[in-house]
Amino acid sequence: MKFLKILLLFISLQLTAQQGGMWIPSLLQGMNEEEMQSLGSKMTASDIYDVNHSSLKDAIGHFNGGCTSEVISSKGLVLTNHHCGYSQIQSHSSLENDLTKNGFWAKDYSEELPNEGLFIEFIIRIEDVTTQVLNGVSGDLSEKEKQSLIDKNSNAINQSITKETWQGTKIKPFYNGNEYFLFVTERFEDIRLVGAPPASIGKFGNDTDNWVWPRHTGDFSMFRIYADKNNKPAKYSKDNVPYQPKHFLPISLDGISEDDFTLVLVSPVEQTNIYPLLLLSK
Repeated sequence: MKFLKILLLFISLQLTAQQGGMWIPSLLQGMNEEEMQSLGSKMTASDIYDVNHSSLKDAIGHFNGGCTSEVISSKGLVLTNHHCGYSQIQSHSSLENDLTKNGFWAKDYSEELPNEGLFIEFIIRIEDVTTQVLNGVSGDLSEKEKQSLIDKNSNAINQSITKETWQGTKIKPFYNGNEYFLFVTERFEDIRLVGAPPASIGKFGNDTDNWVWPRHTGDFSMFRIYADKNNKPAKYSKDNVPYQPKHFLPISLDGISEDDFTLVLVSPVEQTNIYPLLLLSK
């Protein structure tokens, strides 16, 4: 894939301050790809979303149901916001060893800290299921009857979809319920804390600084995904090994140039909680 510059995202996109909209990754090809490239993107639609080959979607994880995370190494190293990992950082803190205040860095795999209940979820594929979900729905039905039929149709789709045993499914409405998309997902549940800056960096400025631009907060923390010996999702075990991702984001230290193409991706699976920063292609 073309070289990427970083930092925080997940899936469904918006382009530059001047041009953009909510675009579903699986529908980019033939719809928005040409426009993106005319604006300076060096990536193709299949670089961003591809079912049969590794793509950008495979490096972007939904962190604990509410945040974005990015895989940034071939050994499952994950980057997310400091405030997204704050509960886990705090859970490992004590009066004698306050990680929230002082920060934390594991020197090797053995020092990485497990976190019960924490998960990262990846999108495997996206399918338009609007026709199936709205089958039988008409203007003659009450809102309650419409929703009941939509729920019934959605449940039938979830039960019939072809997927691996360890994968999950979700059906989400878009465009005020006029379109529905099925997401086949993969959830990893052995996620270990690798590092976090001290609060003086990670929470600098608190919410006042968190929601304005330019920002001065070092709002990041690092985790690692672990999998079983077959590289499949597994509950925590001392026998698990670092996850080998299908794709990860290489990090550039070159900085940002004027007129760089900017691509921001946010999660269509959880549309209410998004913490993207920036991804640039060069």
